Amino acid sequence: MFSAIGGLIVLALDIWAIVSIISSSASTGSKVLWTLLVLILPVLGFIIWLIAGPRSSAPHKA
Repeated sequence: MFSAIGGLIVLALDIWAIVSIISSSASTGSKVLWTLLVLILPVLGFIIWLIAGPRSSAPHKA
């Protein structure tokens, strides 16, 4: 039961990361590489993206 919930959480976070990667202002090649990293290594790829990945081009409120 807990592993299913954990899997859904990882899936939701990875989908959020991929949407954020696609909406970023990074180059197409960079977007493809980041998306592949998140898809191939779901947990580790998400953590790496969270630390060093391209940010969304939407303005953030301070």
